Amino acid sequence: MVRAEWAIFEEDYWAINNVLEDLLKSSRSGFVMLIDRTGQLISQCGPDVEFDLTSFASLCAADFEANYQLAKLIGEKDFSTLFHQGAQDSMYLGKIAKGVVLVVLFNKSTTLGLVRLRVKRAMEELDNIIETLYEKLEYRNEEYDEIDEAFTLGVEAEIDSLFAD
Repeated sequence: MVRAEWAIFEEDYWAINNVLEDLLKSSRSGFVMLIDRTGQLISQCGPDVEFDLTSFASLCAADFEANYQLAKLIGEKDFSTLFHQGAQDSMYLGKIAKGVVLVVLFNKSTTLGLVRLRVKRAMEELDNIIETLYEKLEYRNEEYDEIDEAFTLGVEAEIDSLFAD
């Protein structure tokens, strides 16, 4: 089952944002966000971006799902992190508890090594926060690999609509 909306207690909101702000500063990244596996934005930290954040979040979630399917094809359970390097900007994605994904955008003003080091610590902290949040909500999400066909078809339709003429 996919969570349709997020209910976050105030203390969890601040805990999440404190971790994201610390990650942004300590890794010298440009922007960080937390999304769920449907592409719904949970939280973000950093300056305003010059692109459609909703579409970007959806594509990040779809990217993670596509790579999950690739991992299964080669005999892996999943890929818990993804890295995309561009000429100027790069992104690092990491899976947290309950299929929540941390997305970090950074440029050449920092290094992949520093980002990976800081992301590892942030993911551990966020994992604890998300687990506690789910316990508070008395909500037990299915395992990440149990995404139903209707969800997959919905994601594919959303991606198709983004790239339609």
